[in-house]
Amino acid sequence: MARNFGIGTRDLAEAGRQFLSRGVAQKNLSFASSATVSARWRQFAAYAKSHGVGSLTTVTPDLVRAYGRELSAKVAAGKMSAAYAHNLVSATNTVMRATPAPWQPVQAVADCGIGRRSFVRTMAPAGLDPERFAVARSALLAAQNARGAALAGLARHLGLRSKEAALLNAKRALQEAERHGHVTITLGTKGGQSRTVPITSPHQVTALREAGQVQGAHHNLIPQNMSLRQWQKPLGQIRNTIRDVTGKGLHDLRAAYACERYRQLTGHDAPVVAGRMVASRAADYAARLRIGEELGHHRVDVVSSYVGGRA
Repeated sequence: MARNFGIGTRDLAEAGRQFLSRGVAQKNLSFASSATVSARWRQFAAYAKSHGVGSLTTVTPDLVRAYGRELSAKVAAGKMSAAYAHNLVSATNTVMRATPAPWQPVQAVADCGIGRRSFVRTMAPAGLDPERFAVARSALLAAQNARGAALAGLARHLGLRSKEAALLNAKRALQEAERHGHVTITLGTKGGQSRTVPITSPHQVTALREAGQVQGAHHNLIPQNMSLRQWQKPLGQIRNTIRDVTGKGLHDLRAAYACERYRQLTGHDAPVVAGRMVASRAADYAARLRIGEELGHHRVDVVSSYVGGRA
């Protein structure tokens, strides 16, 4: 049997990405999901390589179970959330199901011993620390990735998803921010539903201005000669750089925005930062409602995955 099922590359991580790309072409997977799964698959690929496995054809459920048990140990040690460990195992299953060979999915709980995931955040966002965020941006700039640094700034200071940040016309958004005190997000949103993000900090204006400079004469951060599909590979590199510095990815920067807004709205640290809910229940609920709207969610309970629970 050909290495990596004849996909055209001998690299395990790249082979997985290409099978995911086929899934996008067949409309079985979205561009965003493909990029996210690919970034998580790379972690398994590194683990497999360290155990002498370098081809998709030799990846076995036993290897994935061993990988999952290692993740379970990290969860138990407080080095990783159960939700993220579940996502890593799920990404491996997704890639293996995309190959021509039959695949029996590995169960994160039953096979790997990973605890059931909770959608209530229990660790403060790494991006909330200004110094760690600054180091992450510096790492991107050192790698001559000004687009990545600009995108990270939009995620951190306006709470944008990666696709929303990439498609934002930052120059036009800056004009709107200066004239009206808010920015309207319309492109790349879930369900195509627009929303407004208030301008409450000079950091937001700086982030928009920097993104506008990187954008240049184009209308967004994606290079003019690159499609949204092609953008997924450099986006994965941006995620990896941020994760290398902060231990978390781009989505964690949205959580940092949410925690910052929580403090602005209530005058108290978010529960995940303080270790408990300090604000009154009425103030807490009102803040969650507002933050949910600004992040593009329509359920208050989802905000717990950004700022922590209400207990």
